[in-house]
Amino acid sequence: MSIDLREDPIALTAALVDIPSVSRDETAITDAVEAALREQTTGFEVLRHGNVVLARTDRGLPTRVILAGHLDTVPIADNVPSRTVVDADGAESMYGCGTVDMKSGDAVFLHLAATVADPVCDLTLIFYDCEEIAARYNGLGRVERELPEWLSGDLAILGEPSGGWIEAGCQGTLRVRLTTKGVRAHSARSWLGDNAVHRLAPALARLGEYRARQVDIDGCGYREGLSAVRVSGGVAGNVVPDAAEVDVNFRFAPDRTVDEAVDHVREVFAGLEVDFEVTDAAAGALPGLGAPAAADLIASVRAHGGGGVRAKYGWTDVSRFAARGMPAVNFGPGDPNLAHKRDEHVPTAQITAVAAVLRSYLTGGG
Repeated sequence: MSIDLREDPIALTAALVDIPSVSRDETAITDAVEAALREQTTGFEVLRHGNVVLARTDRGLPTRVILAGHLDTVPIADNVPSRTVVDADGAESMYGCGTVDMKSGDAVFLHLAATVADPVCDLTLIFYDCEEIAARYNGLGRVERELPEWLSGDLAILGEPSGGWIEAGCQGTLRVRLTTKGVRAHSARSWLGDNAVHRLAPALARLGEYRARQVDIDGCGYREGLSAVRVSGGVAGNVVPDAAEVDVNFRFAPDRTVDEAVDHVREVFAGLEVDFEVTDAAAGALPGLGAPAAADLIASVRAHGGGGVRAKYGWTDVSRFAARGMPAVNFGPGDPNLAHKRDEHVPTAQITAVAAVLRSYLTGGG
């Protein structure tokens, strides 16, 4: 399979979507991206690392910008190959698995690598695998562990769908498991037991009463959330259960560290008779919009009538860069609410608009 990086990024998006690349099965698309970068770009050092393709220039320019995007998708749902639809108002959209998350962003990055002859900054490109599955498989995480020198720069832009807005930083995520213990008994003689499910009631009440914090960072409003996401308990229809548990997810603003988030959740449930276990945690990322490279990107977005700047509520791989002290933003075509849906689709005008903003930014036209 081959792709043409110099063709319109709309057509390049379609070509990428038409190469199936469900997580753990990205070899074909990685082969195509590697070959295209080697054959159709100039001035780039290109490296293949498993199913990750890395490329960078070394022109000695004062600033380095990283453009990163994952190549994998969720499982296909009868939505490959791509198709283009024009609505009654003449607006064109491309449908297909990955059109939003995030092959349209990848297409923009690849197109610019081949067509921007004299960027004002050095560029690093990272196209990686396994973002849509468990974090231990994430290709960018593997680069972070094994090739950390490739993650150095002044600004990282991830092509995550953001509707043409700069979505700055990201929130952190924490999952804890609260477990209660009781005494098992026959439900016909329930007074002989101690119902562990009932013992969850105080914890659930505190969740119902919880008021989430809202915080402004660099002009971006982050709204936290503490939610029960799974409840488990019970043995049989005639047994008083002796164990029960609830999983709680805390989405926290990036001004908290993971340890601070854990301490906060402990405080929420302080004094209750529950066992408390942290099962998963990932730090958020501060926006870093005051950094010169980020300010220049904002100027380019505004100069082209883009959507502006807002907070990123979900967790993304920008966190990996922020942990290294580098500002990082999400900026790509597509509505993130359509990601992973059977009818996933992106307005083609957004692909064109994002490409224009980044071309202006990379050539100093912002």
